[in-house]
Order: sequence, then structure tokens, then C-alpha cells
Amino acid sequence: MLLDAKVPVFSFIYGIPPQEILDECRAKHIVTIGTATTREEGAALQEAGVDAIVASGFEAGGHRGSFLRSAEDSLTGTLSLVPQIVDIVDVPVIAAGGIGDARGVIAALALGAEAVQMERYSWRARSPAPAAFIARPLREKKAGHTALTKGFTGRLARGIHNRLLEELNQEGTAILPYPLQRGLVRNLAIPAEAAGRSDLLPLWAGQSANLSACTNVPAFLNALIAEISEIAGPVVKWSASRRQKHSNA
Repeated sequence: MLLDAKVPVFSFIYGIPPQEILDECRAKHIVTIGTATTREEGAALQEAGVDAIVASGFEAGGHRGSFLRSAEDSLTGTLSLVPQIVDIVDVPVIAAGGIGDARGVIAALALGAEAVQMERYSWRARSPAPAAFIARPLREKKAGHTALTKGFTGRLARGIHNRLLEELNQEGTAILPYPLQRGLVRNLAIPAEAAGRSDLLPLWAGQSANLSACTNVPAFLNALIAEISEIAGPVVKWSASRRQKHSNA
């Protein structure tokens, strides 16, 4: 479907598409972006010939995209993961996980990333539930802490610590394999959503959820760019110089 639609960019997780798919993407000038949660996965994506690699640290919200080892054995933080992948690949690296403001962007650039991937929420937009339930605590920077769980879907993922996550993470709780667990939790989430019970909803969020203060996406992006430009001049120049040196090597 993606090939038929001739999309400009194909970004994927959970492994590497068959080589014939990647070859067809190149033939159609579709940019391919793979996701790595370990140094080894970054190397595998480079070998496959993708155009860019997302280095996804374990701080990120949602599912872990690990594919060479188990997700539990692939929990590398963004600050450690980004430079490890940058040092072994020749394609642009996109930093993801725990980046919530200009400081995180600057840190990612200093580590050699070409770009960052951020998860933001806009509460003026008509957000589908359960996003609506997550809006207020994020807006007020009261999201609490997050935790990893297999309980939401059967695959390891990060979400806001609430009653549902806590009970599903209790020792001895049986978790069905993906996607059966997802269907089971959905049967609970639908009536919980109707009843306004956010404590019984899977609420995806990363470790930097409490840094969110976005009420308008264009305004947030403009402010982010201005803040980065104001404080990151020397860092950006140093990072660009380092990447050029690495490329020449």
C-alpha cells in the first residue's frame, strides 16, 4: 500500500522490511527510516541500506521497537544510545526518547544527532480519547511518573503509572501474548473511558511527560526554535564540525 501510494517517507519499527521492499522504496525515491534501540540494531539497519535511523532510548513513551534481542534486554538510554549509533553509521541519526524541550534538543545535537523526534500534545485540538484524559495532567505538569509494562498490549511499553498499570505489573499477574492482551485491555478501556476513569486507561507517555506545556503547536515550535537558536549556537557548530570529521573519516 505504501509503495502504491508513493509516500515520500516510510518510517518503521520492530525490525527491517524485506530487502526487495527497501529496493523498491529506493527505486521510487521513498526515504526509509528504521528504528534502533541498541547499537547492534543500528548496525543492522545501516547494513540494510536505510536512509536514516531513529535512535530510540528507553525513556520514550509507547512500545519498545527492539528486534534483535528482547525488549527487556534492550533498555539503553538516549544519551548513551545516540553517540554509540552515530559512531558506527554513515546515515543521519534521529534522537528519540526523553526529549521534551530545547535542552533535550541541544543535548541530542551535541551527541551527533542530525534531528530529534518529540512527542507533544496540543489540547486545543480535538484529541481522540484516551488522549483527552492525558491532556490535563500533562498541561499542568502533573503527569506523575511513568513505568514499563507488558500489561497494556503484551509487548513492553511505557505509560503513565496509574491503577491499571500498577495492577497489571503485580507479581503473578498473567499477561497474554500480543495482540491478545491488547484486545483484553481494550474491553476494559472502552467502559472506563465512558465512565471517565483515567486510572483504568492505558496512557502512553515518556519519562519527560512532565516537561510538556504545549497548548498550541505552532507557538510551541516557534518558541522551541527561538530558544535553541539563542543558547545552542556553540553546541550546534561543534556538533556539525564533529559530524563532518566523522563523515570524512
